[in-house]
Formats: sequence, C-alpha cells, structure tokens
Amino acid sequence: MKQTQITLTEFERIYQRSIDKKDFNDIENFILKNSDENAPFLRIGSGVGGKFIQARNYVGVLQTKSGLTIEILPKIADNNDAKRSRSKAVLIKMLKSLKNFPFKSSNLASLKTQNLPLLEIFISMFLCELETLVKKGIKSDYVTLEENLNFLKGKLNINEQIKRNSIHKERFYVEYSEFLKDIKINQIIKTTLKFLYKQSNVSKNQQKIRELLFIFDEVSTCEDYKNFFTNYTISRQVKHYEQALLWCKIFLLGDSFTPHKGDDLAFALLFDMNALFESYVGNFIKKKLPGTVLQHSEKHLIENPKGFKLRPDIFLEGKFIADTKWKIIRQDIKESEKKYKISQADLYQLYAYGKKYECDKLYLIYPKIDGVEQESMKFRYEDEMWLEILYFGLENDYDNDELIKIY
Repeated sequence: MKQTQITLTEFERIYQRSIDKKDFNDIENFILKNSDENAPFLRIGSGVGGKFIQARNYVGVLQTKSGLTIEILPKIADNNDAKRSRSKAVLIKMLKSLKNFPFKSSNLASLKTQNLPLLEIFISMFLCELETLVKKGIKSDYVTLEENLNFLKGKLNINEQIKRNSIHKERFYVEYSEFLKDIKINQIIKTTLKFLYKQSNVSKNQQKIRELLFIFDEVSTCEDYKNFFTNYTISRQVKHYEQALLWCKIFLLGDSFTPHKGDDLAFALLFDMNALFESYVGNFIKKKLPGTVLQHSEKHLIENPKGFKLRPDIFLEGKFIADTKWKIIRQDIKESEKKYKISQADLYQLYAYGKKYECDKLYLIYPKIDGVEQESMKFRYEDEMWLEILYFGLENDYDNDELIKIY
C-alpha cells in the first residue's frame, strides 16, 4: 500500500527505496531547483542504503502532486521517536511568535491537533479563522457589470453598442452596478478553499470546507491571485479579513520565511529554524524585560566609511547583548574540547558586538535538547567583558524564567 504521510525530524533521511519513484523524483527536482546556499531546504545524498533525501534545518510540510505528505519537525530531543508528538506542539508554539503570519491569533485550544498531520493543523487553523470572519460578516461591494440586454439598464456603452448591436437594434449593451459578494477578497478565499479541498485528507476539515464553499457559492474563483498578493492592502472596512488573507497567501503561494522555486510539488511550506528560534526567544525575553530591542541596527563594524551594519538579535541598552543560534551544543566530550563546539565565527561576532556597543555582558543562546548533556559555559574576552553560553528550553516556558535574570 502506498504511503501517504511521512514524519521526519531535522536531519533524518528518506531512502529512495521506501517511497514511490515519482514522489522521490519530484522531491529531488524541487531540491535541485532550490539548491542555492541561501535556501538549503533538503539535500540529496547516497550511502550504503542507497540514494536518500535528508531534512536539514528547515521545518514544515511539503506535499507531492500524487498526494504524499512529508512533515519535518524540529529536533528537540536526542531520541527523535521519544518526542516526535511533542515536537509538533513545540513547532506550532514557535510559529505563533512570527510577525506578519496568522499563527498568533489561532486558538489551538479548541482544536484536537495532537494526532493531526501538520498540514491538516494549518488547514484547521485557517478554517477556524474563516468561521470567525463569516460570523462578523462577509464583505459585499458595488461591482460594475457589462451585459448585452433586451432592455436598458444603467448606462449605455456607446462603443460596444455600435460594435455589437448595429444589426440587433432591439438590444442594449449596458454597464451597471450591483451590490455583490463576488469581490476580489472573497474570490481569493474561495480559491483557497477549493485548493485545500484537494489537499486535505481529514473528513472533518473536508466537511467544514464544503460548508464554507456553500456560503461562498455566489463568489467566483480568482486566477490572478499572485498579482493580488503583490498589490493588495487591507483597508479599515475589511480589517477582519486580514488574518484569513494571510492564510490564503500561505496556502496559495507557499509563503514562508524563504520563497521557493518550481512547481514540482503540490504544496510546500517550510520555515528556517534559525529564524524561528530567534523570533521565539527574542519575543520571550522582550515580554519579560521591557526596553528589549530585537535586531538592533544602529552600530557599524567600520566607522569610516560606514559599513557592515551590526544586528544583535537581542539588545537591552546598558544591560546585555544576546544572539540566538539553532545549533545543538553537546558537552559529552573532554573538558579541553568543550570550547571548540562553539563556532569561532559566533565568538568573533559577539566580541564585535561587545566592543562596538561597549557592553560587558554577552550571551549566546542555544536550544536545550532533551537527552543531551549541556552545561553553561563562560568565557572572558578581556577585562570585564564576558561571554556566557545559555540554553533555552522549548517545551515549557517556565523553565526559562532564569534567563530573564541574565542582566
């Protein structure tokens, strides 16, 4: 029986022999078209077990045109199988920290998502948002229509009348306005619903989509949705559409932190764990410590001429500077080798921040990984300038309360 769902954590592999040949080829083509160093979603390799596709530090979901769904979850434990279900909950929680994405407003408490595939969770979140929108009211507006009628209605279009009705004097080519639901923002929503009906395999989601399609029955679909998302702005009158349209953009364009090329897959929504971790940790500390600035950018490495702008992830003036790194730091090695597990480039980066900002308290924050021995480390650069290595727990926020005492 053909597989329809595969769940991986970061850096796990799918071997060619384990999935349909066409699915493997489609994913391989997707990788080759997106093999730029700036977007290393997945990698192709080969070993003793044959050719394989390996997840990297991008998480999310992709779906082949023949229906195979692959979800990639963050690695939060040394033993992936032990925490796979909790890893999904961690990912959803981290996504809610993102700016300009609709995850923040989603009420997951009302959704029984533990056993749902990741794509179905996203679909459920969108449908809940759409149900809220419908309760607030579907927007209607005056739409200009053109028709060739047997009676005069609205305004006669002289040019079209001459062109079309020079023989049929009994007809009138007219322009008129009607107050309709068939406007662009509703067309985008209906287009998304029809797209998701093909992607979803969960009966509850499919039923909700059918119910919503019935509500949008008088609305047509939109073929030029790419142009719509390039140019649209949300007015005050349709502010309640904002979150739903963000979801539509995600589903129709696969819009995540990094856009992808090609049409080899039916759907791909992938997030860079480096950016996700930075966003989540930064927002956690910002809530706890008023005055914290994320991505501060007032200093330059070179003053004359000004160049190489410095952007510390987390900055609290007069207190500390911190950078986040989505890397697993293991300390189950010899004491003399511990410091070399920290990237030399990261050490130089924090030193530059300390010198330019005249800040003595510097921190590198890494994820706390279950089952991996991790101890705080402290390094002295010079005089009173110190760098401390901290670990951020992903499952329970209260585990990180000590972090707010770092200043």
